[in-house]
Amino acid sequence: MRQHLFRNGRRPGFRYGRTAAAAVALGLTAGLTGCGSDGPSHTTLTLVAADYDVDGGQSSKEYWAKLAARFEEKNPKIDVDVHIEPWTNVDRKVQDMVKAGKAPDIAQIGAYADYAAAGKLYNVDRMLSLQTAANFLPPLAKAGEHRRTPYGIPFVASTRLLFYNKKLFEEAGIEKAPASWDELRDAAEKLKEKTDAEYPFALPLGPEEAQAETMNWLLSAGESYTVGGGSYDINSARNIQTVSWVKTNLVDRKLTGPVAPAELNRKMAFAAFARGEVGMLNGHPSLLRIARKAGVDLGTVPIPGPKGTPYNAMGVADWIMAFKENGNRVQAGKFLDFVFSDENVLAFAGQNNLLPVTVSASQAMEDDPKYGDLKNFLEPLPKSVLPPVGKTSWAAVSAEIKQSIGKAVAPGGNPKAVLDAIDRVAEQADIKSGE
Repeated sequence: MRQHLFRNGRRPGFRYGRTAAAAVALGLTAGLTGCGSDGPSHTTLTLVAADYDVDGGQSSKEYWAKLAARFEEKNPKIDVDVHIEPWTNVDRKVQDMVKAGKAPDIAQIGAYADYAAAGKLYNVDRMLSLQTAANFLPPLAKAGEHRRTPYGIPFVASTRLLFYNKKLFEEAGIEKAPASWDELRDAAEKLKEKTDAEYPFALPLGPEEAQAETMNWLLSAGESYTVGGGSYDINSARNIQTVSWVKTNLVDRKLTGPVAPAELNRKMAFAAFARGEVGMLNGHPSLLRIARKAGVDLGTVPIPGPKGTPYNAMGVADWIMAFKENGNRVQAGKFLDFVFSDENVLAFAGQNNLLPVTVSASQAMEDDPKYGDLKNFLEPLPKSVLPPVGKTSWAAVSAEIKQSIGKAVAPGGNPKAVLDAIDRVAEQADIKSGE
């Protein structure tokens, strides 16, 4: 989801374990002790986690501080040494630690597959309690599998909805939000003709998150990047038709605004929506906070499908995982069982306008009126389709989509040729990874 979602300036890590000072005298270190239940009497777990605070505050730091303190109180023989890193740096930080032979015990980052393929992660089923492992929403748990073995644990999730500006819709005389592609095109035409909206429909296909925006469209038409999460099929006939429709009906009609889709990043599109310059765009839950803080009167509906209800909705997850290097399987498992209590899952998801990843916490959010804004996002999550994050080749394929897909809808662009080229890159990446 980091796709996602949350970026801000760097702040230093922090430490909460009672014996952590000695452990980190030379910076980030591995856990102090050996493995399993036969290990020494006291253990310090090192946790590196991402900063989700979009406002530049301390909410992520405070969340982990309180959680670690409560866990240590219940488990006096285990300390938790916590380091918070911005999304712009957290994946690289963990990568550098692993390369240096100082892997953290637990990392909460954006991807797990490379570490799983290298044999560096604990199997989730050998670490979590049965109750915890069975409580994850099925599509999220499935996405955490590498070669059918679970290594990635979903930490938080989100889905995507179509956002629209109610004030601009009223000015344009649009009485209801679009439910089909044709209705979306027609609404964009009215917004262009009758309002000052700079972006009747904002289409962010820039390199920040083009792979997610594209997947929204592919899924709404009933396909995706892969066949059942297995082999790539990026240039399928239906995918070509989908991208061609977007080009012909939105971009060529100049309904996507002054910035070319290939140059429009998600962050830019969200900021324009918050300024009241966008009639419609696809967005995730964090846009609710951004737009409402700016005073935008907005509505959300499912992303339209070709003829109405979309065939599938996209889900996105960020991941937490435990490294084998320090041998602290049992202690890490205890901590992660604690992390995924309903109280903790709801607290983090709620404060960040994200979705819980467990069945019980999702039900609790559904039943609690204070999470009313998130219920439309919560509804499609149990049946959502995630990107093929369990494939080690996905990183290379995602990067290629980010760099190339905007060309498919550009003036003179050829959707088939672009998707053919991306598919060739995907096939080569699969061969290289042995998948």
